[in-house]
Amino acid sequence: MSKIDESNKSQTKQNDFDSANPNLLDMLLGQKEQTVDSETMILETQKRIWGALKQGYEYIGITDESEKFLRKNVFLKFDIVVLYVDLVGSTMMALELSEDKLAIIISSFAQEMASVISLHGGYVLKFVGDAVIGYFVASKNPLLAADNAVSCAKSMLKVIQKGINPILNQYDYPDLMVRIGVDFGQSIVIRYGVNPDTAQVDLMGPAMNIASKIQSLAKPNQILIGDDVYRRLHPSSQSLFKEIVWKNNEWRYRSRLTGEVYKVYGYTG
Repeated sequence: MSKIDESNKSQTKQNDFDSANPNLLDMLLGQKEQTVDSETMILETQKRIWGALKQGYEYIGITDESEKFLRKNVFLKFDIVVLYVDLVGSTMMALELSEDKLAIIISSFAQEMASVISLHGGYVLKFVGDAVIGYFVASKNPLLAADNAVSCAKSMLKVIQKGINPILNQYDYPDLMVRIGVDFGQSIVIRYGVNPDTAQVDLMGPAMNIASKIQSLAKPNQILIGDDVYRRLHPSSQSLFKEIVWKNNEWRYRSRLTGEVYKVYGYTG
């Protein structure tokens, strides 16, 4: 391929990506925060959980949209808000429940969390054991992405406490609890292999790692967010979070910009 062809190809990719990322002012004027009817969301969750417990409800492939997006943007960088949600106590459940019951709980939990991510305008990156990783594209409007991600995290707690657990209790299943971590940053889409249609695609960047670390330090049913997310929230949303005071070097990660210990905030609303 000639240098001219390579340049044209590169420019085409950049134009495709730029056309999907208008400037922030346009987005602020033209987009609204993702709104979700909580009552309907909870009722739909209960229906699916009933179906899963009775006859094995089959969920649709929510991760497909993420794969399409990533394949279209391989090797490109963009800002995202990453959300990790992890099921608490799955090891104990594995010891106490049969394989069939455990499979129903884990699969139903993971796919319900994926559904919440999708409803709030995010993508489901993947399922990792009993954890779900989602992301919200923030290159267009980081403020909107941060708000949607935090709203998503709060909805996850509602779905578990008001949608999933009441149904599980009727079948003598244990209550589910989660830990949620959210962070913001630039990531790059990577592809493992040369085949553009079948090779695995993924995201790589500091926010992916920090969100995971934040989540691991959350208490059951606690939402923790990084400072880069907190600073992009509306003041009314910021008021619902309180800075975490770490003890005994529990948290030693530092901001890449300031070199100071990276602040983490816990949801108190």
